[in-house]
Amino acid sequence: MHHKESEKQKPFEIGGVTIEPGTRRTVQIPVSMFPNHTAFNLNVYVIHGRKPGKRLFVSSTIHGDELNGIEVIHRVEASPLLNHLRGTLILIPIVNMAAALIQSRYLPDRRDLNRSFPGSENGSSAAQLAHTFLKEVVERCTHGIDLHTGSDNRINLPQIRCDFESKEAIKLAFAFGAPVILKSTLRGGSLREASEKLKIPTIIFEGGEALRFNDFAIRAAEEGVLRVMTELDMIDAGEHIKGKELSILSPASRWERAPKTGVFQTNCTLGKKVCKGDVIGKITDPIGLHSTDVIASFHGIVVGMTLLPLVYQGDALFNVAWVRDPEKAEATIEEIEEETELNPALGDPTTF
Repeated sequence: MHHKESEKQKPFEIGGVTIEPGTRRTVQIPVSMFPNHTAFNLNVYVIHGRKPGKRLFVSSTIHGDELNGIEVIHRVEASPLLNHLRGTLILIPIVNMAAALIQSRYLPDRRDLNRSFPGSENGSSAAQLAHTFLKEVVERCTHGIDLHTGSDNRINLPQIRCDFESKEAIKLAFAFGAPVILKSTLRGGSLREASEKLKIPTIIFEGGEALRFNDFAIRAAEEGVLRVMTELDMIDAGEHIKGKELSILSPASRWERAPKTGVFQTNCTLGKKVCKGDVIGKITDPIGLHSTDVIASFHGIVVGMTLLPLVYQGDALFNVAWVRDPEKAEATIEEIEEETELNPALGDPTTF
């Protein structure tokens, strides 16, 4: 429901900076210092609408090697749909700059920022960054979207992870419209756990792989963020960005692991159905004389997989999400992928 023309938005304050309605501004929030005594800042881009509404943060690169979200945020920021924004959008393309600079998942002290919330003002560098992000960004918002990719040489099908117990989070998840919505319990020290404790519903997007841009994941996330903003009545989406309740809901997933050490090969791809007993890969010795089949242990859809051809016994190979009807789920995912690829509202991926 749109707000009346007479309603005025109040100025927005963040990081000691006041942002007037109808303006955009980059704000640098001090966190600490790098060893060469240059500033270690949290850089946020604020779009403050002329009319009041929800306040949404969209964050990326909490893990320093997960870069897809940077491009997602670039595209969202450039969308003409934001020209008549209601409420406030806070974009943080690189939360963990210290880790991004060394192309690492972790901060230089080897701490995982997404296990360091709520953090503390006088703790480790991870704790300080977590504390600053929570106090300066999250607590000023009503909702959140955190963008991630696969890690450890794994690639993920575009998916939303959320707590099914949170009605507001599951509403945002369906509005996002990713191929799969996967039930994910809150992890200790994570941004999502800290946000939920503050009663700020937050969903996690996973898609693509570390240190690489993946066009399907980027386009799916761009469209998803704009759909969520439509659901929150922050923008008028137009004819191309619409909520389509096509997402496959899965209550659990499990990794299929390597039965042997050796050279791993597969024809299985993300989004494909697997049935219990299917041969979904094989592992051979280096010469190729001896082969061991990788066999699916239950029905589901492949939502993540390793990219490494050399594996050890017990290594995670396929993340399979349980679904009631794998064949129908596969067809739905193919439909979503095709619609995302052909959506003219998301631009032409062959041009720059």
